[in-house]
Amino acid sequence: MSPEPLFTLAVPAAEARAAAAIIGAPFDLTASFRRGSREGPLAIRRLSESLETFSPVLERDLEDVVIVDLGDVVPPGAGTQVALERIEEAFARALSQARIAVLLGGEHTVSLAGLRAVRRVHPDAALVQLDAHADLRAEWEGDAITHASWAHQAGLEIGFENVFQFGIRSLAREETAAAGRVGWTSPELVLPDEVAARLRGRPVYLTIDIDVLDPGVAPGTGSPEPGGATFRELAGFLYALAELRVVAFDLVEVAPNLDPSEVTSAAAAKLIREGILLFGFGPDG
Repeated sequence: MSPEPLFTLAVPAAEARAAAAIIGAPFDLTASFRRGSREGPLAIRRLSESLETFSPVLERDLEDVVIVDLGDVVPPGAGTQVALERIEEAFARALSQARIAVLLGGEHTVSLAGLRAVRRVHPDAALVQLDAHADLRAEWEGDAITHASWAHQAGLEIGFENVFQFGIRSLAREETAAAGRVGWTSPELVLPDEVAARLRGRPVYLTIDIDVLDPGVAPGTGSPEPGGATFRELAGFLYALAELRVVAFDLVEVAPNLDPSEVTSAAAAKLIREGILLFGFGPDG
């Protein structure tokens, strides 16, 4: 499937190693409240056209790097297993082509496939999750792999001690046991020195659920949770990760049908831009 241009600079897949390789995962089959995040990748790509390519904070420009867009990889009507398999394979390819692989969701379930792809290349990778919700249920409506339980599945696969959660301000009572097992969980978007020390030098997969932002800032998401971060607070946390070895990241749960103003998609596109410029610049780029 041919993608819309990302930041108007993306080029077709190339043999040369790029700064960033992007895939889209238009999937929201397991959404528990309001659907629409399957349209997230298209909306993020489209709103990226409104952005400048230069980041005044990082003093870097997308015009100075190569970005490849591998398109949307989930076929229409795909079930969860097929969708995750397609995403994992495509994301593994993205990892091989670029310094940083970027996944555009879709619901949060897609992050499990992204993490699996990263662990194929980096078996010791840790997961850093920015989210309003813990997503640590053992199952949701009888299914173990859903947008409300994917982090529990991730903990089972990589070890809960390798899961680090920030911005969490909502969880069910049944999730508290699993929350007590994760490497770190906090309602704050602050990277403590002790956590940075545990992550430093390790490959990191970063997942950003747009609902970590306050719904007053980003209303276009399926399960809005009051009391979230401002955009500036979220961006500040992102910049604080510069010292870590982030090898891939995603941005999920943007539901453009729930936000006619499109500010949610614009916020997502800007976060993607900053992430690419922060993590996609290597020694030779």
